Amino acid sequence: MEIVVCVKQVPDTTEVKIDPVTNTLIRQGVPSIVNPFDKNAVEAALVLKEKHGGKVTVISMGPPQAKDALKECLAMGADAAILVSDRAFGGADTLATSYTLAAAIKKLGTVDVILCGKQAIDGDTAQVGPEIAEHLGIPQVTYAAKVEVDGSVARVEREHEEGYEVIEVGLPVMLTVVKSANEPRYPTVKGTMRANRAEIPVWTLADLEVDETKLGLKGSPTQVRKIFTPKQRTQGVLIQKDTAREAVAELIAKLSEAKIV
Repeated sequence: MEIVVCVKQVPDTTEVKIDPVTNTLIRQGVPSIVNPFDKNAVEAALVLKEKHGGKVTVISMGPPQAKDALKECLAMGADAAILVSDRAFGGADTLATSYTLAAAIKKLGTVDVILCGKQAIDGDTAQVGPEIAEHLGIPQVTYAAKVEVDGSVARVEREHEEGYEVIEVGLPVMLTVVKSANEPRYPTVKGTMRANRAEIPVWTLADLEVDETKLGLKGSPTQVRKIFTPKQRTQGVLIQKDTAREAVAELIAKLSEAKIV
């Protein structure tokens, strides 16, 4: 079974900074991590490989430092990794990103299952995975909590607000994986040593069969015009009384004035 996992290196959410001029994320000097949901996708891929055999390839589109994220996935147990990186890909929105990743997946040849995390924690759009499926013309199942494969059919438990849907779909298929699907394994010492020695190939614009007008900023129909932090508002009323009885009485009086009770 040929399995591909798309992963993204994202800024640590505690260190997110925005350039006020370009309205883009400041990545220099900011700690980066593997998108947490993508680790769930990697774990799901490794479980499928353990059950059915085959190969797990992780792909990321990003700057050269994204190799660190790919090496972490290799340390978890992935078999191969590819970085898709070129200045021409910079500034891409989800549509341009998914177009580029889909081109890279096509270059790999036959793929049975493509896995993504349900969303990235920096953009929170949950669009790239489904858009990859559209570019490739294959079925998709989002919010997968459990995946089983029997021959050429995948049986997926899809999580939603009211419970689960059980969906059967033919391969190849693209799945986005939720956090509740599994607990990502920790890299082993042996795996980490292997990952540190690995030479990760970098695919540039010259390596992909693409329409350059669909790449990067010029291929992105959505653009961020402005980002700002809303002013903090103080809400509520502080009630200070000598006893709890007096405080409760004051609270009830204020709720009555506001016509809440």
